[in-house]
Amino acid sequence: MPQLYFLCTGNSCRSQMAEGFARQMAPQDWRIASAGVERHGLNPLAVKVMAERGVDISQHQSKLIDNDYLQHSDVVVTLCGDARDKCPMTPPTVAKRHWPLPDPAQVTGSDEEVLAVFRQVRDDIEGRVKDLIQTLS
Repeated sequence: MPQLYFLCTGNSCRSQMAEGFARQMAPQDWRIASAGVERHGLNPLAVKVMAERGVDISQHQSKLIDNDYLQHSDVVVTLCGDARDKCPMTPPTVAKRHWPLPDPAQVTGSDEEVLAVFRQVRDDIEGRVKDLIQTLS
């Protein structure tokens, strides 16, 4: 059973969405988690746009990288340059993927403009997670 780890800076948006989609799409016996280099708390807009896709991440919590889980993962996906650059060393058995996605929490503008970016990033993550799971299955 594969073990996946999704990492970003604050574990508030991108990695949380990736974890939510992976839990929905992957076989039930896969181990799936997300974490951050820092803890920024779960972003309510991430919860909102995931609910639009029928994925409930409202009970997720922002977590720091667990080195033991990291070292035993089959695939580690970084969703921003900060996480990629600060990710602790892993053994060569851990496959690394990098998805350089914009941070929707940094977007400014009207509520609708901000939500549009959250949806765009969500949809990008959904497609990437689907491809990743198909590759590993």
